[in-house]
Amino acid sequence: MELSTRPENSIGSDKDWELATSALEDALKDNKISYEVNAGDGAFYGPKIDFKIKDALKRKWQCATIQCDFTLPERFDLSYIGADGEKHRPVMLHRVILGAVERFMGVLIEHYAGAFPVWLSPTQCVLVTVTDKHIPYAETVYNKLVESGIRCEKYFDNEKLGYKIRQAQMQKIPYMLVIGDREMEAGHIAPRRRDGKNLGAMTPDDFIALVKEQCAQYK
Repeated sequence: MELSTRPENSIGSDKDWELATSALEDALKDNKISYEVNAGDGAFYGPKIDFKIKDALKRKWQCATIQCDFTLPERFDLSYIGADGEKHRPVMLHRVILGAVERFMGVLIEHYAGAFPVWLSPTQCVLVTVTDKHIPYAETVYNKLVESGIRCEKYFDNEKLGYKIRQAQMQKIPYMLVIGDREMEAGHIAPRRRDGKNLGAMTPDDFIALVKEQCAQYK
């Protein structure tokens, strides 16, 4: 966290800036939060607390902010009626959880290099059929997964198995579920992680339990 103070080009009185800066600094100290002072990097209307996050490459990105603003309420002539029946000037707090959503998503994608954990991945698994004759069974598995809340896609096109697996790996999908003769006859699936590790044959119910456990623990 950083306390960003008054920039060179700013509006408002010295008194308001001192009061706003003290309010933010006191909040940090009261909550025993360590911080650094980022001199001159506040907003033009008030100081702010910047939350900077590090990605996998240890680069810092400013996302969330809390800004204390005495100036704009005065500029817009804002007021409220207090318990004493008199008009009072409010203090405005600007709070942003993620910062710009586009920036946050960019940082998130770079942090994971596109390989999102299972709980976060838009597509959690892909069903891969060996031949067309396996499609009917794969459809039943697909329906079961979707009904259980698993985000799943179908690779049922007439391509070689290796090609389908490479496509899923390039998309960095966490799990590829291969269905061939053995899986269809046994009522199983053969999960393969995107890193190439095979998990062995398991039932669709076992796979659903595995994904839900990982999602619940945010693994």
